[in-house]
Amino acid sequence: MRSEQTNRAADLCLLVLLSTLWGSSYTFIKIGVETIPPITLIAARTLIAGSLLLVLVKARGLSLPRDRTSWGRFLFQACLNSVIPFTLIAWAEQTTDAGLATILNSTSPIFTFLLTVLITRHEAVSGRKLFGVFAGLLGVCLIVGFEALEGLGQETWAQLAIVAATISYAGAAIFGKNFRGMDSMLPAAGSMICGAVLLIPASLIVDRPWTLTPSSSSLAALLGLSVFSTALAFVIYFRLIQTLGSVGTTAQAYMRVPIGVGLGVLFLEETLMPMAWLGFVCVLAGVIAMTWPVRHIATTPSR
Repeated sequence: MRSEQTNRAADLCLLVLLSTLWGSSYTFIKIGVETIPPITLIAARTLIAGSLLLVLVKARGLSLPRDRTSWGRFLFQACLNSVIPFTLIAWAEQTTDAGLATILNSTSPIFTFLLTVLITRHEAVSGRKLFGVFAGLLGVCLIVGFEALEGLGQETWAQLAIVAATISYAGAAIFGKNFRGMDSMLPAAGSMICGAVLLIPASLIVDRPWTLTPSSSSLAALLGLSVFSTALAFVIYFRLIQTLGSVGTTAQAYMRVPIGVGLGVLFLEETLMPMAWLGFVCVLAGVIAMTWPVRHIATTPSR
């Protein structure tokens, strides 16, 4: 019992860390795309992250699988979890307000829940998880402020791009269950390498990166994005997929917002409106509802 509680506490700590790492990615991307085009930024992001993870895999004495099935899965996971959503969000953040982008992207638990209910049915779905999905979304809206939704409809294509990225993330959370039993660093490294293989040629053709003159702040943002919000984040992500499940892991999408607001209060002396505190409560309730483990009641077999 104590071991289960310890493992659960560790998973929740990792979920908070993952939320922080991915929550900071929006700032990194916003700074990066100021002088680096979206495709090149994301190609460099996957290349740096994949290279770093490959070094760590070797340092730990692990080896990537060599069979076609595993690499086919890495490739598909790369498309769902990096190539498509990374590029769409980087492109959209050139014009979309951060508050609205946060709300749109935080809906991934809803899409994960719907895909699980309607299509895959790969894990148990309960009314408690449904409550968690909508409580978390309400909390995000309260924290960011419903006024952020006033921009909905303007820059329609950018907003649709973020929604498409969110659906892609939801599919990735479900497909990630295929790596059960594999060290979490292996699918993280394999998918990043596949992502780089797909994106680097596109960058060379579209952006001609040798002609770019990125600023030092954009380069620093790219480094932070690659090391922390990608390499480290995806190792944590693939572990949590196995322990918390698809819907539970996507709860981090809700937690990104209160973490960002909390950092602003602590380090930037920002203040919160009363509705934001209510939003914190809703987010907390949603995350607990989606991640609370199901207790299996032992039954005595009939004779």
